[in-house]
Amino acid sequence: MAIHPSAIVDPAARIHPEAEIGPFCVIGPEVEIGARTRLMAHIYMEGPTWIAEDNLFYPYASVGVASQDLKYHGERAETRIGSRNRIREFVTIHRGTEGGGALTSIGDDNLLMAYAHIAHDARVGSHCILGNATTLAGHVTIEDYAIVEAFSGVHQFCRIGRHAVVGGYSVLTQDVLPFSMTVTPRESRLFGANKVGLKRRGFDPEIVDALNKCFRLLTSESLNTSQAIEAIREQVPASEEVDELIEFIRTGKRGFIK
Repeated sequence: MAIHPSAIVDPAARIHPEAEIGPFCVIGPEVEIGARTRLMAHIYMEGPTWIAEDNLFYPYASVGVASQDLKYHGERAETRIGSRNRIREFVTIHRGTEGGGALTSIGDDNLLMAYAHIAHDARVGSHCILGNATTLAGHVTIEDYAIVEAFSGVHQFCRIGRHAVVGGYSVLTQDVLPFSMTVTPRESRLFGANKVGLKRRGFDPEIVDALNKCFRLLTSESLNTSQAIEAIREQVPASEEVDELIEFIRTGKRGFIK
C-alpha cells in the first residue's frame, strides 16, 4: 500500500493494500479503508469508520469525528461510507449518536462539495450532490439522486426525497417531496416537478406530467393535504412514482414544503 511517510496511521486501522494515504493524514483505530480509495492529504479520520472502494478524499476533510450534539457523551457510534464517492475540501462527516441509531451513513457515487457538513445520524443515499457549504443537521435523510445546491441548510429530522432538487441558499425546515424542485427565496416554495433531472434519468414524459399534476394539486390553495391526496388518487393515473410520492407524505413527521 502507498502510505506517505508523514502520515500517522494507527496500527489498529485496516488499510487495503491498494489504498493510498497521502501526506499528513491521521488515521485512528477502527478505521477500515477499502481498495483504491485515495486520501490526498491532511485527512483526519476516527473510528469506528468503514469506507469502501474507489473513494477520493480531497485535502482537509474530517470523517468519523464526535458529534456536536450536546447529548453525545462518547458512546460507541459509527460512520459508514460506500464506494466511488468524491469528498471535497473541508467536508466534515460526524459519527452517529445513541439517540439516532448510532450510525451516520453515505451511499455510493455521491459528490460532496467543499465545506459540506454531514451531522450525526444523517443518512445520504446514492448518486446525490451536496453543493458547497451545504449543511445537514442531525437525523436528516437525503434519498437517492437528490441535489442540494450551495449554501443550503437542512433542519433536524427533515427528509429530501428521491430525484428532488433544492435550489441554492435554501433553508429547509420541512420535508422536500421526491421528484420535486424546491427553493427558498424568502420562504420555502415548491415549484413543480424536477423536469430536467427526471428527463436526463430516463423517466417517461407521461410520468413527469403526472407528477407535475400531483404537485399542482398539493399546492392548491383550495385543497388541504388530505383533499389533495384524494384528488390525486381520483385524477392522476396510478404509477409507482405517484404511489411513492403519496407514501412519502403519509410517513412524514414534519410536514412538507408547498
